[in-house]
Amino acid sequence: MKALIAAGGRATRLRPITWTRNKHLIPLGNKPMLWYVIKKITNAGIKEIVINVNPGEVKYMSQAIGDGSEFGAQITYLEQRGGAKGLAHVVANAEEHLKGEPFLFFLGDNIILGSINKFVDRFVNEGLDCMIALSRVKDPHRFGVAEFHPDGTLKRTVEKPKDPPSPFAVTGIYIFDSQFFDAFKNIEPSPRGEYEITDMITWYIRNGKTGHEEITGWWKDTGTPDALIEGNALIMDDMARDEFCVDCKVHEDTELQGLVSIGEGSTVSKDCLIRGPVVIGKNCTITSSYIGPYTAIGDGVTINHTEVEHSIIFDGASIDTTRRIANSLIGTNASLIDYRRSHPKTGHRLIIGDNSIVEL
Repeated sequence: MKALIAAGGRATRLRPITWTRNKHLIPLGNKPMLWYVIKKITNAGIKEIVINVNPGEVKYMSQAIGDGSEFGAQITYLEQRGGAKGLAHVVANAEEHLKGEPFLFFLGDNIILGSINKFVDRFVNEGLDCMIALSRVKDPHRFGVAEFHPDGTLKRTVEKPKDPPSPFAVTGIYIFDSQFFDAFKNIEPSPRGEYEITDMITWYIRNGKTGHEEITGWWKDTGTPDALIEGNALIMDDMARDEFCVDCKVHEDTELQGLVSIGEGSTVSKDCLIRGPVVIGKNCTITSSYIGPYTAIGDGVTINHTEVEHSIIFDGASIDTTRRIANSLIGTNASLIDYRRSHPKTGHRLIIGDNSIVEL
């Protein structure tokens, strides 16, 4: 079995962060979001992976993720052709790499707890043609949704219904057999002009043997800033204890509580409190500050006289303010400065990108 990861799209809800980087490379726990998806796939024994990317992004993505050797796998990068026409079209775009055998299709912005091994094993052991993962959600109208017969078997799946037939969302993890590409020729674009993956699943329900597995732990579609921050916290809760290590010299009077990881070349002054889980990258400088739980700090970050908690701080950011920063995304090379250190002191100086959120 091979795997296809969808890692394209423009992620407009995450701008301005995604003006300068692909959403799937946003760090969670100081690793690219895509890293965790690849790890889930390879841990299930799948070693041939195709990553679908936006036009012009092959070099950029391959430099960030590599050729797969880090995971004991082989990764091929494939540009999306024909524009954004839906998830089923993303799969059809990869026909030359996948046709002739079953394949796993995994949306690169989906973060789940635990392994997908049981999911893959059920497809194989039960001789299924299609397998989908479902999750109970509070707002099913935002997703593809499963509809069931009275006996609990699948009836169909429908994309973003105004009146959801169930609370079960179709998550971004699927397995299809080799019929997919012939079946794709039988579906039409939806009213929104896309080839819906839910239409493909409905085809399989009517023409083959389709199974489903509920994700009973957490599943996060990281499509909004709040979801990213929550996903970061969930990832850090799921990290193994041996992943938290201090690889730099920390002043003997620095107070470290709980699970804390600090990278090489970083310095932390004696009047700091770091309360984990916290991940701090390489070559950072933390001075007279409090770093609270569920904070991930990238490489080369400077934090001075500030409290930071439950946030993601990207590489090269500089935070020098007496304020408390919480539930925040601070982008690459961004600067937060105490307004009282500039003149005149009658107002705040702001450079704010599209879709930004600022609390003063």
